[in-house]
Amino acid sequence: MLPLGKSMIEAVREDVMACVSRDPACLTFLEAILFFKEFAELVLYRAARMQWKQPLSNTNSNSTATTRFVSMWLQSQASSAFGVDIHPFATIGAAVMFDLGNGIAIGESARVGRGCTLLHGVTLGGTGNALGDRHPKIRNHVLIGVNASVLGNIKVGENAKIREYCDESDSVGGYREDYWEGKGRKDAQE
Repeated sequence: MLPLGKSMIEAVREDVMACVSRDPACLTFLEAILFFKEFAELVLYRAARMQWKQPLSNTNSNSTATTRFVSMWLQSQASSAFGVDIHPFATIGAAVMFDLGNGIAIGESARVGRGCTLLHGVTLGGTGNALGDRHPKIRNHVLIGVNASVLGNIKVGENAKIREYCDESDSVGGYREDYWEGKGRKDAQE
């Protein structure tokens, strides 16, 4: 079971349906499965996430051995092949779509909710070398635009739209459209 309550099969099925329903260049499920690298990257991320810190089946009960290296290897290969870098411990909901996918980076403690769309060049990253919970939390049905950077432990509300840049000093509300231009927000209420 993946985080956010979906099995791998359920999440992948919803991801492929998101590609077909939200990407006008994708006309069939088969196209998404065979040719869309952004879909392939999500599948590999989900496989790596399932393996993250799982006990090896052939070790004794006192062993702390994990399959963390398998997760990191899958992530590394996916990053090389597809140009998308998702930490295996990041949490990504189902029905997520990466449009064009190139240059997307998602950090270890980031959370991306169900039904989100990330366009190429999006970074969900930290703001320094601090340890712990240091990456953005993106709620459901959020659209993050081309080359947008969302940095630090910031919370982005449901149905928000982000254009460029926001960090821990900003707040992005939910249940309405929030438009970002640089660091200033237009027509948003706290």
